[in-house]
Amino acid sequence: MFDYVDDTAYTNDQGKRSQKLFAAVVLAALDDAIADDKKYGNGVESIARWARSRDGREVLMCAGIEPTERCVNGMMQFVEKGVRTSVALSREESDRQAAAKEAA
Repeated sequence: MFDYVDDTAYTNDQGKRSQKLFAAVVLAALDDAIADDKKYGNGVESIARWARSRDGREVLMCAGIEPTERCVNGMMQFVEKGVRTSVALSREESDRQAAAKEAA
């Protein structure tokens, strides 16, 4: 009886880990697009092309992100800002943005 519960918990845990792995792939794609945007100026188009491609949609779905046009537009806006994902997800960046909103 408890073996079934253990198997279910293990399977659920495996699913969460794979979802995190695919989310990391999405973050890496965003970082690559930001680097392309700074170097070549085509990062926004490249992330849009990737997110609309079959592989991109598959990765987004596996990461738990619905690959809609709204999602693609959000990714394009993120790349336009030019802030790398590691910086954007840090506490310092969120504190800086909050301070900028208060000052405005």
